[in-house]
This record gives sequence, C-alpha cells and structure tokens, in this order.
Amino acid sequence: MASEDVKSELAVSKFVNFAGEAKLAREGVKAPSYAVLSICKSLVAGGVAGGVSRTAVAPLERLKILLQVQNPHNIKYNGTIQGLKYIWRTEGFRGLFKGNGTNCARIVPNSAVKFFSYEQASKGILRLYQQQTGNDAQLTPLLRLGAGACAGIIAMSATYPMDMVRGRLTVQTENSPYQYRGIFHALSTVLREEGPRALYKGWLPSVIGVVPYVGLNFAVYESLKDWLVKTRPFGLVEDSELSVTTRLACGAAAGTVGQTVAYPLDVIRRRMQMVGWSNAASIVTGDGRSKAPLEYTGMIDAFRKTVRYEGFGALYKGLVPNSVKVVPSIAIAFVTYEMVKDILGVEIRISD
Repeated sequence: MASEDVKSELAVSKFVNFAGEAKLAREGVKAPSYAVLSICKSLVAGGVAGGVSRTAVAPLERLKILLQVQNPHNIKYNGTIQGLKYIWRTEGFRGLFKGNGTNCARIVPNSAVKFFSYEQASKGILRLYQQQTGNDAQLTPLLRLGAGACAGIIAMSATYPMDMVRGRLTVQTENSPYQYRGIFHALSTVLREEGPRALYKGWLPSVIGVVPYVGLNFAVYESLKDWLVKTRPFGLVEDSELSVTTRLACGAAAGTVGQTVAYPLDVIRRRMQMVGWSNAASIVTGDGRSKAPLEYTGMIDAFRKTVRYEGFGALYKGLVPNSVKVVPSIAIAFVTYEMVKDILGVEIRISD
C-alpha cells in the first residue's frame, strides 16, 4: 500500500507540473527548461552557420589576409586567381586552408554569440520602441542597425584573442623563420613573449569596424526580406515565404554593403596584430629580405603610415578576394542559420 501511495503522489506531482507548464504556455510565458533549450538551439544554429560559411570560403579568407599584410615592394600575391595559384603551387592543397581550424574555433562561438545577441538585442530594442510609440511598432532599419552593432561588439570582444592568433597563423608560410604549431601554442607564445595585452592588439579598429559591418549585415538582410514580402516584386514571394535563392541574394547584398564600408578598418586591424611579433617583418616584407620593424603607436598612426607610405589604395588591399568571399559567406551564414533553426524547431525569427 505504501508503494502505491508513493506512486500516486508521483503521478499527481507530474500532472501538476504538466498543468503548470500548460498554464505558462497559455499565458505566453515559457517554462525555464524550454527557455534554456531554445537558447541552446539558437546558439547551435549560429555556430553551425558560422562554421559552414567560413569553411566554404577559407582559401579566399587566407589570400585576403596575405594581401593585406604583404610588402608593396615585394609582391608575391597579385590578384585573386594568381594568389590562389601561388599558394597551391608553393604550399599545396593544405596551404589553401591554413589557419581554418583556428578560424572555425573562433568563428563558431563568434557566430553563435552574434546571432543570439542580435535576437536578444532586437527584442529589447523593439520592446523599448513599442513602449515609446505603441504596441504595433516594428523594427526599423536603423533599429536593426543598432541591434546588429551591439551583437557585433559582444561577439568580437568575446572571441578577439582567437582572431588575433588566427591572423598570425594564417600569414606564416613554410619559409617563415618561426612557426606557431597551432592555436594553443600560438596563444601561449604570445602570452609569454608579449603579454596578455598583445591578445587584444587591433581591438579598437576591430570594434569600430564591426559596428557598421555586422550592423549593416543584419539591417540590410532583414530590411530586404521585409520589403520583398510586403511588395512581392517579380513573383519572388510565395505564401509570405522567400525561397532559399532569394534569401541567399539578400544575404549577398547585405555582405557586400557591410564589408565595403568597414574594410579599411579590417586592414588596419591585421597590421596592428603583427606589431610585436619578432618575425612578422620577414613575413610582411617577404621571406626576410628586410627586417624593418613594424611599429604603430595606435590606430590613427597605423592609418597615417599606411596611407603615407603605400597610398590610400592600401586600405583596400585584398578587397576583391574578400568581396568574392563575403558574398557567399554572409549569404550561406544567414540561410544556414535559419534552416538549422527550422530543423531544430526554434520558433523565433532573427527579426522578431
């Protein structure tokens, strides 16, 4: 009898719990376990989107960084096609993906945090906006820009040491006098030889650059989707849903706008990341032909010296391979994120 009473009490307890969760659902309040599960699914979707999109364009990412830091008096990488062929000839297939492991180790958490932060920031901004203007208000392109900027700053700051190390791993070649053996070896070496602050070299131009870059990515992508759904031009919308091809096109447009505006800051960031690395001069100036030190006192000094010695065009070195990379990368990231969320059953949309 005692065991039966215990079973009855357990059954009643479970029933009460289910009833409580059902009540919360009816009232529009998510149970804690559901909320945690939804957060995890959103983070996973963002991480998968980042890993897939970045691996797809890894050769172009490496070539972009090599173009950004190479010496203008000793050109080895001259354009996208020639640069990719040169890497293939001198370093083989693996050379095209050098640094991609580190890049994915950085971009997966970065992308997860970025997408999740955007969702939360956009919800918070929309809530405040609705309190000021009314319950029917929707996110404007400017508000989306602000939410995207917040997400970009949070994600960049959280994963910046990995980005700094990835930059150094990417530019070293087989002929470099010193080799980082991997992510953790590079991190420990930088900490030991240059100190903790070295892991955040170039952080300021990175944050300044990520505001228009990530902000415009989200703002353009979501605003384009909303415009297409509302106006239905050229029969691109069926039953208020955009096709994968149309969403890819929206992502491509968003990536193109964002990276063009923010690109000069990305060049300065890469150059500042090389400062303090005793063997960086041999990489940047070309296989040790010149050992001139790479010294910048700050972001403004880096801008000034780059333009003075190499011209304004140096701020856009590597723009072509970066454009070829960004267009599919951003498009794949947005669409992959939404598809993975659908598969996992996450109910919220990016722009909610």
